[in-house]
Amino acid sequence: MKSGRVLIVAGSDSGGGAGIQADLKTVMAFGGFGMTAITALTAQNTLGVSGIVPVPADFIALQMQCVLDDLGADAIKIGMLPDMAIMGAVAEMIAAHSEIPYVLDPVMVASSGASLMDPAARAFLLTALVPDAALVTPNIPEAEALTGLTIRDPADMKQAAETLLEVGAHAALIKGGHLDGPLLTDILLTREACFVFESERIVSRATHGTGCTLSSGIATALAGGYTLVEAVSLARRFVRGAIMAAAPLGGGVASPMAHEAIVIGPRERIDPFDFSSGGER
Repeated sequence: MKSGRVLIVAGSDSGGGAGIQADLKTVMAFGGFGMTAITALTAQNTLGVSGIVPVPADFIALQMQCVLDDLGADAIKIGMLPDMAIMGAVAEMIAAHSEIPYVLDPVMVASSGASLMDPAARAFLLTALVPDAALVTPNIPEAEALTGLTIRDPADMKQAAETLLEVGAHAALIKGGHLDGPLLTDILLTREACFVFESERIVSRATHGTGCTLSSGIATALAGGYTLVEAVSLARRFVRGAIMAAAPLGGGVASPMAHEAIVIGPRERIDPFDFSSGGER
């Protein structure tokens, strides 16, 4: 895998477990080069979010433009976009650089339950950034908010993915961690096929930042030349490894993963259907 350049457009997590901090840790573990356009500052820890300060929309656009004019990017990962002004500015920059594929992680709620997106912005997201996304990666509550569907099982997850593709996304990964049961099921739907990833559920408190980490891993793998199915499989394995390697930190419900414990070799190739190490089938 070549060392791809990834521009991360997301918020900062002062606790270090999610947001820009988790994104950069993941890009480095995948052997990529990470760059950032910070959309918001948050004061948070494992106990919750104490405050959010959005960055002015024009300054976010300036951050993106400075990076793209000089360093360039092989992929863009979009995370926390707290309001419509910021969303619109990012969408304009994305449209001006339509040759760069982007992974959209529609961050709406923190692990602690705090809202990270203005409710009015959720509907705007469907028209501003879901169309033309190389991949959209909502968890079940986010998928329900975006599509208006109630999701109770994998069949509902596939229906939600179909709705996102109808809006214009090239692919959708619906993450099933919020469903009950011993197996965790994720559904990847592209315009050509549907892929089901299943793995044993890990009982752990170290789940803060899993969505940020997964989407950044996928974006970095895509930037490095992997196919989408390979990228999703590799990123899932990275998240699982980082969860299992983590030691408890903080007193909240969700604690950080151990990004530093897992390193993806820069030349490693994987078979996404080799189920011996990833538990997928």
